[in-house]
Amino acid sequence: MKTLDKIPTGKIERAGSLIKTGAKVGVNYLKYYGNKIAKDEEKARKILHEENASDIYDSLKELKGSALKVAQMLSMDKNIMPQQYVEKFSLSQFSVPPLSGALVKKTFRKYFGKNPEDIFDEFSAESVNAASIGQVHKAKKDDKTLAVKIQYPGVRESISSDLKLVKPIAMKMFNIRKEGSETYFQEVEDKLYEETNYHLELQRSQQIADHCSHLPNVVFPNYYPDFSCEKIITMDWMEGEHLSEFTAHKNTQEDLNKIGQTLWDFYMYQLHVLRRVHADPHPGNFLVSKERKLLVIDFGCIKEIPMDFYLPYFELAKEENLKNPEIFNQKLYELEILRHEDSKAEKEFFSHLFHELLELFTRPFNNHKFDFSDESFFQQMAELGQRYAKVSDIKEMNTNRGSKHFIYMNRTFFGLYNMMHDLKAKDIIINNYQNFIL
Repeated sequence: MKTLDKIPTGKIERAGSLIKTGAKVGVNYLKYYGNKIAKDEEKARKILHEENASDIYDSLKELKGSALKVAQMLSMDKNIMPQQYVEKFSLSQFSVPPLSGALVKKTFRKYFGKNPEDIFDEFSAESVNAASIGQVHKAKKDDKTLAVKIQYPGVRESISSDLKLVKPIAMKMFNIRKEGSETYFQEVEDKLYEETNYHLELQRSQQIADHCSHLPNVVFPNYYPDFSCEKIITMDWMEGEHLSEFTAHKNTQEDLNKIGQTLWDFYMYQLHVLRRVHADPHPGNFLVSKERKLLVIDFGCIKEIPMDFYLPYFELAKEENLKNPEIFNQKLYELEILRHEDSKAEKEFFSHLFHELLELFTRPFNNHKFDFSDESFFQQMAELGQRYAKVSDIKEMNTNRGSKHFIYMNRTFFGLYNMMHDLKAKDIIINNYQNFIL
């Protein structure tokens, strides 16, 4: 894979790159209309999605940063995006062009006054893992093998302008109205700023690793503040394969269930005990060791869960509350899904929509054990999303629904459910985390 000697950091330069991509997408649509005549509709649309996904991803991977991070977030929801986009965008999780050695050295000299080889006993010039915000190099110091994560230059500085460029696309894709949407976009912007604050990530990584270190079968790296700064984090090197690589192999059901239960317990403990959660649950952030232990290697995105959101959110997960219309509607108002200024039609439509959605989505929480290999469960979720996406009435309604906290909570659960499904984990004990409360 080629390395990058330069990343566009200026607003005009980054916008120009996306405009060029827009032109390519326009050409792809012209070809699509021609293919519709020469070929059948389904085949023509498949070619369109493949070419658009490739052109958009090729542009975003050169820009890196927030634009690529948005692609990564979209790739986690397999029920919204066409499969061609999911497959292409998922590469942003841990496989994008790395920075050149010269840029890496420049970063070290800026923050440590030395080249990396003058700090470590050994330092790999080539990146072993490159993602949307930073890349990882392997190093050695004394008797320790280390992973050194380096943030791309200009990522933090371009967050605001990148989101302004991406915003119109997102609003069109998800039918978001301009009025009242700022709260949601501000939540995303704030989280992206947090993800580029490596001082904060180091602190949170150490805290969550400490609080969860007693959970069985999950392992966290040690972190090294002396070799870390605002653009660099150094931690233990963890030996294992990414979760997506692990699930691609033929594994015993016992091993799949073991990793699945570990992953589920880790998330439930964070949600219910710590009230803060690793809100970036994609396979690139987890490894599986030869001993079949789950290794958690990245805490860049952490969502703090306020009590006034936590309580109604999980109260709606209870079957008895879903069956009680009075309590159900009360919680919808508390979570800002329903508003007092809504029309009668809006209240009826969104009450019905969220009742159907929550009854399905919260099904695992209303069982002692759950089978995440159940294809029918995930098929029902996909069909529900596609069915409501085609409802014409929704285009006339204000779809800016729910507290801003839904953005990262939903992202967490979509990512977690998808990973549990990829693992084909069965007989997962839902409230097993309660056995580990100190």
